[in-house]
Amino acid sequence: MNGQRLRFLAGVIAVLAIIGAASAGVYRLRQTEQSVTDLPVAPARKGDFLVIIRCRGELKAARSVQIYAPIVPNLRIAWLAPAGEVAQQGQPVIKFDSSSAQQQLVQKEAALRQADASLEQAIAQEKITSQQDQADLADARFKLENARLEASKTGVVSRIQGEESRIDLGVAEQNYKAQQAWVDLHATASRSQIASLTRLRDQAKLDVEVTKARLGQMTITAPLTGFVVFASNYNQGPLNQKPFAVGDNVFSGMNLAEMPDLTTLQMDAKVEEIDRGRVAAGNEVRIRVDALPELTIPAKLTQISPMAELGIEMPPTRSFRAYAAISHSDPRLRPGMNGGMDIIVNRLPNAISIPAKALFTRSGKPVVYLSAQGSFRPFDVQVLARNPDEVAVSGIEAGVIVALADPAKRGASK
Repeated sequence: MNGQRLRFLAGVIAVLAIIGAASAGVYRLRQTEQSVTDLPVAPARKGDFLVIIRCRGELKAARSVQIYAPIVPNLRIAWLAPAGEVAQQGQPVIKFDSSSAQQQLVQKEAALRQADASLEQAIAQEKITSQQDQADLADARFKLENARLEASKTGVVSRIQGEESRIDLGVAEQNYKAQQAWVDLHATASRSQIASLTRLRDQAKLDVEVTKARLGQMTITAPLTGFVVFASNYNQGPLNQKPFAVGDNVFSGMNLAEMPDLTTLQMDAKVEEIDRGRVAAGNEVRIRVDALPELTIPAKLTQISPMAELGIEMPPTRSFRAYAAISHSDPRLRPGMNGGMDIIVNRLPNAISIPAKALFTRSGKPVVYLSAQGSFRPFDVQVLARNPDEVAVSGIEAGVIVALADPAKRGASK
């Protein structure tokens, strides 16, 4: 009786042990499947692999036209082009108060008319004086000739009459010479007065032309089509600087604004010193702008600075400046936008590429974990090229599913 009970209890215990073991196995299997299911995965892709160097920078305009205040005294801004609107080439962008110049023009034109009238009066008076002098000179010449004729009769008239005739001849000669000198004096004085009045007239005319030229400079037009970026006004001190506004007084030759040429936009980026030997002018570039993440802009590397620049960050770094010209600009792009560019230094045709997160190291060798029958198995691969986001490898086929996290570490964490 006791033996039967013992065998029954032993059987029950054995059944319970088998059920417990089976339950533990099922639990571990479910846990493993759940960990496998939770792993992030991605397919291996086949195609052209672009070996790139990624760098950061900002958009700049290779050509920018400065706008300066004209050489005109007492300038005050009366109107500015609205900020943020496109200004077409030739359209006004800055207008100055021209009321003072208009008043000066009225005064200068009045002075010119007066100078013209004075000159015309002097010319007319010179003609009248010249005609009167010529008449007086002709009369003196007639008297001289008459006196000579009378003096030629000394042989047929009395001695007294002859002496009188000679005296009259001498007086007539002196009168003629005096009249001739008077004519020369009048002519010289008239020429001097006309020359002086002509200079005054020319000066008044020049003043009018200068005033009109200043009036023509009271409106500054756009040298090209684009946006106007107004400079800061430091007249109130460096602590109170602000962009120029309507009502500000400016001095001649001050830098008021600039207009970047949006057709010459380029990416100005920093290339690390370690990557300098891998890039060269002419490399293809893909530009991305932070403000427009959906936009990828093709470009070409046009220039690299010959010397490295020391950065201001800590610890200090040295980098080269690289410039990529944008051939077909997007109208939404603006100078100063931050972004990055990928410099393409090599192409691998028909390469197998995986995300950089899918490459791991096992026993000092690169491996990937491939999905097979609900689990992941490590496969040795050979790295052909690396990018910040992708890796080109050999040893696996295109389309296989690779894990983006280490299954062993994920299982240990579970």
